[in-house]
Amino acid sequence: MKRLLFLTIFVSFISVMFAGTFLEYFRGKSESEKVVLEWKTREEASLKEFTVERKSAVGDYITIGIIYPKGSNSFYSFIDETAFKSTSSIYYYRIKIIDTDGSYAYSNEITIIHSVSSVKRTWGSIKAMFR
Repeated sequence: MKRLLFLTIFVSFISVMFAGTFLEYFRGKSESEKVVLEWKTREEASLKEFTVERKSAVGDYITIGIIYPKGSNSFYSFIDETAFKSTSSIYYYRIKIIDTDGSYAYSNEITIIHSVSSVKRTWGSIKAMFR
């Protein structure tokens, strides 16, 4: 038990530098008909924006959102409300971290298994047709 506690504490202090940003963590979860992504930065230097990208098992990454920086030691959250409109149930997410000079780096890729009932998926598709 003590060993597990030490490992948890040790891992929480690890951050990885991407472009001009130290990313403490990037994680996500399936929640009802949406996917919730969260990340935390330790330090942000010359950061322009975070571009949230998603792909399914058979596609390429697409941009689904842009988040602007708040400054060092910030917590970010992004809700993907369009995931249920696809027939895929496995999604891959990453963050493109773009500096003010145009250089960029990608976060680690996370995999989310997203289960939505077929009724919700069908209703979401019908609603999208009338927008």
